[in-house]
Amino acid sequence: MRLYPAIDILGGKAVRLRRGSYAESTVYEDSPLAAALSWAKAGAAVLHVVDLDGARSGAPVNLASVTEIASEVDLPLQLGGGLRSEAAVDAALEAGATSVILGTAALQNSELLDQLLARHADTVIVSVDSRAGIAAVAGWEQSGEIDSLSALAALEQRGVQRLIVSDIEVDGTMEGPNLEQIVASGEVLTIPFIYSGGVGTLADLEAIAASAPPNLQGVIVGKALYDGAFTIAQAQRALGEA
Repeated sequence: MRLYPAIDILGGKAVRLRRGSYAESTVYEDSPLAAALSWAKAGAAVLHVVDLDGARSGAPVNLASVTEIASEVDLPLQLGGGLRSEAAVDAALEAGATSVILGTAALQNSELLDQLLARHADTVIVSVDSRAGIAAVAGWEQSGEIDSLSALAALEQRGVQRLIVSDIEVDGTMEGPNLEQIVASGEVLTIPFIYSGGVGTLADLEAIAASAPPNLQGVIVGKALYDGAFTIAQAQRALGEA
């Protein structure tokens, strides 16, 4: 499994939210590029970047920061946040993203999802972020009426090739991952997926690795890395990343 160090951008800074709440954000770097350079120097193999301003507003806001990261850091970069139109996805790819993450758009606009899959099937990742088992939308500030596991199964049936599964209830808390969600997601999916939420210790990563279904591709980690709970190298070893 692969480690995905997270860089969440809000107001031009690298931050972490607690349980998806914009009111509970902690600034870790004044420059997202500084965070990216730090992760790259520490041995990261890929970066997970989220434009939080874009997620909330519905259109990308921080693409200048993405371009800066892509030009200075030679790593694959997956980007989400506000990508709710073909134009927004095109702009994200032009800014340097190697993969684009859809959230609200994939769950609320099936026509757009089909269009993007037809054009960018290999680069589209869909994120299903759940709160109490229900998929959340609009930058995690709204809950829909879709059961998250049902959403995952439906997205695979539509032709999505990669997914991100996250638990907002534990995101940014470092209180431990939702292992039940990981196992259940692996049972309803055959395609690869990445997990995000709650990792706070190496033991958490080891527990994920021990219970991981075969199609769990990696784990997104943010706050625990910023807080120095463990290093990127330690996390990679815990996950068995080559």
